[in-house]
Order: sequence, then structure tokens, then C-alpha cells
Amino acid sequence: MLSPGGEVSEDSKLARMAIDSLAAYPAFVKELQEVSGIQIDYQRCGAMERAFTEQEADALKQRAEHQAAIGIQSEPINKLDRFYPLNRFYPDDAIVDPRDVTAALRIACLRAGVKINEHEPVLNIDPATTSIQTTESEYRDDAILIAAGAWSSKICPPGPPKSIPIRGHLIAFDNTGLHLDHILRHSHTYILQRQRTGRIVAGSSTEHAGFDRTLDQTIASDIHNRAAQLLPALELLQPAETWIGFRPGLEPGSSAPIIGQIEGTSIWTAFGHYRNGILLAPETARIITASVIGR
Repeated sequence: MLSPGGEVSEDSKLARMAIDSLAAYPAFVKELQEVSGIQIDYQRCGAMERAFTEQEADALKQRAEHQAAIGIQSEPINKLDRFYPLNRFYPDDAIVDPRDVTAALRIACLRAGVKINEHEPVLNIDPATTSIQTTESEYRDDAILIAAGAWSSKICPPGPPKSIPIRGHLIAFDNTGLHLDHILRHSHTYILQRQRTGRIVAGSSTEHAGFDRTLDQTIASDIHNRAAQLLPALELLQPAETWIGFRPGLEPGSSAPIIGQIEGTSIWTAFGHYRNGILLAPETARIITASVIGR
């Protein structure tokens, strides 16, 4: 999801980054498609935040007032029916398929002359020599960028806050015959639909389980049940896929991504985006580019 409306409520560095990055997304997707030849499933479809009680509706209203002050717009949508009593609509929220973005970025990088060495774990980074030691070789250059997601602190020199993995389960439904006009959200549950395939994706969970890749069907079932409360038609359907991801969280006390140059070195960092890595991609790239060029 590309949804500042569901992620931030007050002015902060993260909030400003999210708003700026969302605004940059149409041009970002257009350029990626032109350079790579990959069609990216991107939709500015808006998000409907559900409130099932008057208390929840009041909380949404108060949050929306704070959000409006920093440029996140929303409007009340009052539908009094047995499923959706009180809602709030965020017209600027959008979705993009991260698999499309990743595939397009890979092709764009290769066409720009980037060399990609896969299955070559980094063993050590030496700030003094700006060198990287891997299981296969040693590389030296003028600068190093550490952007390894939840794994970043495993290779990052001391200094920046540490990254930690926060696991999350997701489920998907294929061939449902359903059509969603918007993202649906309530509390920690969301549902979205891919435009090209019609696949419906529902999430999510927040788990401090290290890098354990084990799928937990109990958690997947809980997501299914929560999603069915938002969209009852999902109740009798079986998920076609269940998978997990490791969000790049940060140690307690850190709220914004770690983006920029490590003082006294030629090493840059871009990690700690937690749930907003895809949303913050354009703005992260802009900040890193400006920092490296301006050094």
C-alpha cells in the first residue's frame, strides 16, 4: 500500500517523507515503465477506513483533523448498513505491486550498467578502505550504500541504530469474481486488489520472531477471519497463497528510516523503513542521490 493516511497521524520526518514520496509516485512509475519495459500495476484508488462503532468513528475524525494539518486529506462517508456503519475515505492513497516494482528496477539497473552479484553474502565492510568482503571476492569503490532491509545491521559498521526483523503474514485470493474500488482498512487489517490479475491481498500481522520463515496457519486464519469481517464474501473462500515478509524495523527509540551518510566515512545507509519501504522508495532514492552528489 502507498498509504500515508493509514500510517501517520501527526507531523514528523516520516510523515513528510511519506507525503512527498506519494506525490512522486506517478512520475516514478512512468519512468520505471519506460526504462524497463515492465508494466507496473499502480492504482491511485483511495482507501476506505472502516469504523464499526461511533467511538471508532470519533477516533478516525480526530486523527483526520491532525492529518489534514500536514496535508493528508480525507472525508467522512456515512453509510448506515449492517456491514459498514461509519467510514472515512482517503482519496490520495494508492497501491502498487511490489513484485512489479522490483522486476522493473532490476531491468532498469542492468540497462544502466549496474552489475548485480547474487548469492554472495557480505562478510565485512571496512570504512577505512571503503571495501566490501563477500564470500566470493573483495570490492572497493568510492562509496558504499547499505540498503539490506532487515538484514542491514548484520553488515553495517557501528553507529546507526540497529535494524530488526518484524515478520508479517499475508494471504491472497484468486479468481474470486469480486471487484474492489478502494483499499479497505480497519485497525490492523487491510484488503486490496491487484488491477491486472484481480488477486485480492489481505494482511497483516506483526510478529517479533527473528528471521524464522515458518508459516503459521493460525496467524493466517486470523487474518482471513479479520478480512472476512471487512469483506464478508471472503469468508467461504480459501486463500490461494500465504506468505511472510520481514519488515525492516528499528531498535526502540528510532522512528524514522536511517537514510544518509555515516559521519566520517564514505558509507551511506537506507534502511529502517518498517512497513513503508515501497511507499518511501522514490523519496529515499532522491535523498541518497542528493547526498552522494553533494558530498
